[in-house]
Formats: sequence, structure tokens, C-alpha cells
Amino acid sequence: MTRPFEFAGRIRSFTFAFVGIWTMLKTQHNARVHACATVAVVVAGVIFGVSAAEWCWLVLAIMAVWTAEALNTAFEFLADVASPDFHPLVKHAKDVAAGAVLISAIGAVVIGLLILGPHVLLLTK
Repeated sequence: MTRPFEFAGRIRSFTFAFVGIWTMLKTQHNARVHACATVAVVVAGVIFGVSAAEWCWLVLAIMAVWTAEALNTAFEFLADVASPDFHPLVKHAKDVAAGAVLISAIGAVVIGLLILGPHVLLLTK
């Protein structure tokens, strides 16, 4: 059964999403590390005056890391509820989810170096 579109319902959806982001930032140390990295990259991009195309790549990289971290956090919360006691398969699943965050973070670092690296090199000449 589908409900009719309600503006108030959409506002509630955004509220829930912002609460989720806040929960992630409060409970996950790595999310705070990602937040610092995000600020550093945005500040560097502004200082170096990166192009619109470069901003697209930086935003995509930042978004990929935040999305992976959010999904990893949600998965960990659900896994802890489903299996409060240690289970080797839950450990493997959590490790794989954490690996997905690492993969996206490494990709973001590579993109950041490709875009911001030449700007930094110009400063050293």
C-alpha cells in the first residue's frame, strides 16, 4: 500500500537522515577522521582554485568515502543487534565492510593526490 506524497513526510525523512549522520559522527572515530579530511580537502581546493571538473572528482571521492562509512556503520549496528555474542561470520562480514571503507578511502587519496598534488608541487618551485 502506498501513501500519498506529503511534504511533512519528506521533511521527516530529511530529519531522520541528519540524525543518522549525527549518530555516525558521534559514535564512529573514523567518521570524525573523514570529517577532518573532508574539511582539509575543501580548504585546499578553495586555496588552490581547482577547476569545476576537479571539484567534481573531489566531491565524488568525498561522497564515496562518506557513503561507505555510513553503510559500514549501519551494517555494524545491525550486526551487533542480530548477533550480540561473537560469531566468526559476523566478524568476517564486519571486516569486509570495513575493507570497503578502506578501498574507498584509498581511492579518494589517489584522486586527491592527482588533483591537488600538482598544485602543491607548483608551490615548491
